Amino acid sequence: MAVGIFDSGLGGLTVWDAVHKRLPDVPFVYLGDNAHAPYGVRDADDIYELTTAGVARLFEAGCDLVILACNTASAAALRRMQEAWVPAEKRVLGVFVPLIEALTERQWGDNSPPREVAVKNVALFATPATVASRAFQRELAFRAIGVDVEAQACGGVVDAIEEGDMILAEALVRSHVDALRRKMPHPEAAVLGCTHYPLVEEVFRDALGPEVAVYSQPDLVAASLADYLGRHPDKIGPGREAMFLTTGEPKRVSSRATQFLRREIAFRPA
Repeated sequence: MAVGIFDSGLGGLTVWDAVHKRLPDVPFVYLGDNAHAPYGVRDADDIYELTTAGVARLFEAGCDLVILACNTASAAALRRMQEAWVPAEKRVLGVFVPLIEALTERQWGDNSPPREVAVKNVALFATPATVASRAFQRELAFRAIGVDVEAQACGGVVDAIEEGDMILAEALVRSHVDALRRKMPHPEAAVLGCTHYPLVEEVFRDALGPEVAVYSQPDLVAASLADYLGRHPDKIGPGREAMFLTTGEPKRVSSRATQFLRREIAFRPA
């Protein structure tokens, strides 16, 4: 009854933590492609090949449903995977849609035409590849009109987090927020479009100020997944063992993961 969670590295652990708390009886198989992180500076074909390889490994582990807990993979690879690669009996879902549904106050499955929503000026903080894909704007346009999105490519933040250099990560976040404000001085909402960013969410909130509503993904994805599994219980796969897999060096990755989540996390080779 396993469900897979895939990320380019450690950021997806923020999603794992939220879904594990929401669905404690579901064994989750987490795969971090740490050997190839970060994805945010790679081209679309490279991201597609790496993502399909990771998802295939999760299928092998008994997961019929895989969550791409990586905005870059969701932006650059998901649509192509769903159209031409994912087997009919499997499902691969991304992390953008729950976020946009919350931002636009639309319920799951609301397929009505796009309409005007309360928020008009949105700041998007994401990796360079996610920004370049314009996937967020495309998904938003399916649901809302009249929303101005200003995207800020946050180069270096994921690298700093993966290396455990939180001082550098904080400095980079503040620099990127300053750059965004030069383009959009008064955003109403800010979207943290990378699952690494909840690890520095308080820095984003402090830099943006209390007047900006900050949308972060883990809890939104957890609620959406709980709803999806409630409607599609057949998508819980046959695997029964919860585990953490990595393409990187397990001891080092385990140490970083334990540091981030403040609980012991033991990775094994993928």
